[in-house]
Amino acid sequence: MMTTESLSASNPDEAAVERYKRIFNRFASVENNGEKFMARDDFVNAIAPGEDYKRLQRSQYAVLFNVADQSKQGLLSLSDFTVFENLLSRPDAEYEIAFRLFDTEGTGKITRDQFKQILSANIGKDAIPFEFECEWLRLYTGGKDATHEMSYKEFTQLLKGLQAERLRQEFRYYDKDATGYITPVAFKKIIIDIAGHKLSEHVLDNLPTLCNLYASNKISFANVMAFYNVIRDMDMVERVVRKAVEKNKDGTITRADFLNTAAKETRFSLFTPMEADIIFHFAGLDNPSGKLTLKDFFRLLESKWEHALPVTHPAAPDIKQGAIHDILRGSYGFLLGSISGAVGATVVYPVDLVKTRMQNQRSKVVGELLYKNSIDCFKKVVRNEGVLGLYSGLGPQLVGVAPEKAIKLTMNDLARGHLTDKNGNISLAGEVIAGGIAGGSQVVFTNPLEIVKIRLQVAGEAAKTLEVPRPGAVAIVRTLGIIGLYKGASACLLRDIPFSSIYFPVYAHLKKDLFKEGPNHQLSIGELLIAGAVAGMPAAYFTTPADVIKTRLQVEAKKGQSTYSGIGDAARKIYREEGFQAFFKGGPARVLRSSPQFGTTLMVYEILQRAFPFGGSQELAQQVTPTHSDDLSYLQSKNALKILLDVHYKFGIVPPNVKVSGATGP
Repeated sequence: MMTTESLSASNPDEAAVERYKRIFNRFASVENNGEKFMARDDFVNAIAPGEDYKRLQRSQYAVLFNVADQSKQGLLSLSDFTVFENLLSRPDAEYEIAFRLFDTEGTGKITRDQFKQILSANIGKDAIPFEFECEWLRLYTGGKDATHEMSYKEFTQLLKGLQAERLRQEFRYYDKDATGYITPVAFKKIIIDIAGHKLSEHVLDNLPTLCNLYASNKISFANVMAFYNVIRDMDMVERVVRKAVEKNKDGTITRADFLNTAAKETRFSLFTPMEADIIFHFAGLDNPSGKLTLKDFFRLLESKWEHALPVTHPAAPDIKQGAIHDILRGSYGFLLGSISGAVGATVVYPVDLVKTRMQNQRSKVVGELLYKNSIDCFKKVVRNEGVLGLYSGLGPQLVGVAPEKAIKLTMNDLARGHLTDKNGNISLAGEVIAGGIAGGSQVVFTNPLEIVKIRLQVAGEAAKTLEVPRPGAVAIVRTLGIIGLYKGASACLLRDIPFSSIYFPVYAHLKKDLFKEGPNHQLSIGELLIAGAVAGMPAAYFTTPADVIKTRLQVEAKKGQSTYSGIGDAARKIYREEGFQAFFKGGPARVLRSSPQFGTTLMVYEILQRAFPFGGSQELAQQVTPTHSDDLSYLQSKNALKILLDVHYKFGIVPPNVKVSGATGP
């Protein structure tokens, strides 16, 4: 009988349930009586998003459907999917899944015949046959006359030793004369069969070179076992390597460094000299110096199974390359930000021009009411100045977009980094401060460009009504001078610091809390557009008074209009002459301009990143980026296959034609 331990033994928290529900609704394609269900393909799409199916085939992920489909109806309900996802979150999930697949009768016990049936069906007829009458298996299940069933925990121990037993049997299969040696070709076949899913292409391609390590054309059983032990203990290999690298200033280690560190960091001798030879042989195939970097060791494993740990020490020989890499990455980000910002600014520029004209209109002065509202302003600009009049001053704006975006985003990231604790958390106050620093830092560059842009925007109006020549950007710069270019800078700070203090935190929380951005969910173009646009709405509207004051300070006053000596003077005169509502002139236009501009900018940036990825999609740095622990469904799905692939790398490619248990637990 089953124990009380079940698939739903640990209740998922509310956030996890919401995540499961979101994923289910996104992929479920079958609807019956108003209820949604997942078919097998829907399930695979949900648990393996982005999988290229080069090393793991789609049918191998589909094997997990047999565990999730407890009712055996061929469809999963939301409840079924939630229970399965909860199972994946358990620390022994991969063993539980394997147990359920072998426990074909759902009794909570596995017999010798069940084990033989499932294993035989999944290794295929062309594989090296497994000797089920071996002494090793009899130790777990008894002999023919005294067999006993294996419980869940007994079965997990069998699985842990199964790979080594298969290795011994396959070595004997190729060593027909019992010489204790096999050919390099046979060695490669064995390793691909036993652990091909774990190793990188770099190692797989060079497996036969192991014979060169000891100047022989044969490979001994000791060599094979040493290689197997290295694979089995690869996590510890990585830890020892990292520790050794941290101790050396040049970022490289030798075989002696590795063994010395292993002896100090482990209670008992963990790695034999032969195992150390094998580690350094395959990590340093193209580096005969014997001094290896952390990156050399990352080439041992298939990236799907690598730990997502950050590189803690730069490699000395790669310092120059790393500096160039950083420069190129910075240039890449600057270029994409420039293009994205330019597109965003161009799309909404007519709205920005209308906003500026409305803010500059002095409604309490007789004869100055040129525009009734924003729509009237738009129509009159087109009628009096043509369609191109809507883009007056666009040039300086585009010139300023690149440094503005680069400075703002860089300073925000830098400030957030300093205000983030060691666990990766940042307080709301920290987010606001970081945003304010980002907004303030851009003013030194953008204020001169804004004042030129604003004067060009209102110049068309003056040229038409007063019949005076329209000045160009160069003429405006000459007239203002260096000091004049920073006129209204204090008001610009008053606008940009609060704007960024509102925008960046709202944008971050919309992505995280509303759209559930995480390692398992890359935001879609629509989600990025919405997040950027919505975040810009409150930031734009609540900073409109500062924008009105900045505009008035930067625009050259006409004859008879009030002049302002500073922020306080402008605020008092605007309130006295035009009323409180004047501070929100152009507010709707500002929202209509800022919101889609930020949304469009981020959307275009995302499209460019996907179309032109920096360094290609397989860049090493991406492989060692820390993974957040809040959304690990994809990683958990891959991990759930690990034990099955250890049973045989073809597990699931030839699916067993047997009933899979619908049991609720071992």
